[in-house]
Amino acid sequence: MRIEVSRELLDRQLLDVRGRLIGKVDDVEFALDPEGTPYLSALLTGPGVLGTRVGGRLGRMLALAAERFVTDRSLTPLRMPYPLVTRVDSAVWLRVRAEELPTSAVEQWLRRHLIDRIPGAGRASG
Repeated sequence: MRIEVSRELLDRQLLDVRGRLIGKVDDVEFALDPEGTPYLSALLTGPGVLGTRVGGRLGRMLALAAERFVTDRSLTPLRMPYPLVTRVDSAVWLRVRAEELPTSAVEQWLRRHLIDRIPGAGRASG
């Protein structure tokens, strides 16, 4: 299958198998097979990734803003192995539930310091 990455993947919404929003495709990762042929290995998402892709002053500001939320570990992108993708249309659909994927460091910080402090937040369903 041939994909035009910049047109068909970047900035598309990532949806789990139930249609739940996971994030957006901020960048992609390529790898080389044993013969040296490049292939799309993973989709990357997260504010640090977007900042790197955007570059320049705006990109640095995005990455710095994300890093402000994460003090206990490095800001690493969320990687979705490309074999988890079931289809690409107006969104990128994954074959797994959102709960099966790791959460980003920024999302964990926001949940711990903001969302969990809202009265009734523990009763919200995901």
